Amino acid sequence: MRAYQIESPGAAPVLSEVSPPQPGMGEISVQIGACGLNFADLLMVKGEYQDTPVAPFTLGMEVAGTVTALGPDTDGPAPGTRVAVFGGQGGLAEQGCFPADRAVAIPETMDFIDAAAFQIAYGTSHVALDHRARLQPGETLLVLGAAGGVGLTAVEIGKLMGATVIACARGPEKLEAAKQAGADHLIDAETEDIRAVCKDLGGLDVVYDPVGGDQFKAAFRACNPEARLLPIGFASGDIPQIPANHLLVKNLSVMGLYWGGYLKFRPEVITDSMQTLIGWYNDGRLKPHVSHVLPLDRAAEGLDLLKTRKSTGKVVITMSD
Repeated sequence: MRAYQIESPGAAPVLSEVSPPQPGMGEISVQIGACGLNFADLLMVKGEYQDTPVAPFTLGMEVAGTVTALGPDTDGPAPGTRVAVFGGQGGLAEQGCFPADRAVAIPETMDFIDAAAFQIAYGTSHVALDHRARLQPGETLLVLGAAGGVGLTAVEIGKLMGATVIACARGPEKLEAAKQAGADHLIDAETEDIRAVCKDLGGLDVVYDPVGGDQFKAAFRACNPEARLLPIGFASGDIPQIPANHLLVKNLSVMGLYWGGYLKFRPEVITDSMQTLIGWYNDGRLKPHVSHVLPLDRAAEGLDLLKTRKSTGKVVITMSD
């Protein structure tokens, strides 16, 4: 089968012919239909992600496909079941083996492209805004990087939870995507003063930040008393330092969120969240935004779209041409 792999530490990923993996105890084998790309894949290529596997490994953190076999002492899901799986690796391949307890059955109304774009982006935003920040109706939410894979989902979910949503992104095309996702107010990060605009709109109660750097600092200074700030990632490459004295004066809370970490110590948080999100999808209240769908032999192009920030929403790789 074909797989897009890192063959040795520090090496560039390559599309290789490899033997299909066999499911072990507690695993399922999946015929992969689609794989969603994430910023973390770029970090894995550089060996900088907190959960980078030991090489050789296949890139691709989240997949959708059909179960083809069960490993020893594995109860299900049964072969033939359509599933989405956050495997952490192994997704950019025609077949893969993943922990059975991470597989989520997907409804017939959800195609593999939507399913591959769904788990990490929507899961991150929902757990961040609901479980961590306890976002309330009527509060003001600022979403930085609002046209990115997780940013657009934060805009959607923030609106569903009853917040006033301010979306910050670079350029009119990306701001239009955020507007279509439900944003009430738009900030062009290239030309506008984030702090000034947010202050003029009454200040911030929750900040959702996958960007870091100067944008975090500007949002921090626009926070209302008792605001909650959610560092999701650092796409700018700049990890901001947080002045603890300012936290004290304004009674602010900074809440880190690593969605995949819950699988290790409170998996029910993700399970419960995913049930809610799939229910919203079935009700037509969520629609994944996928700007690019590319075949496996163009996976490098897909990663470059993320690296150069030329995509909006998600980039998805399909296993068929």
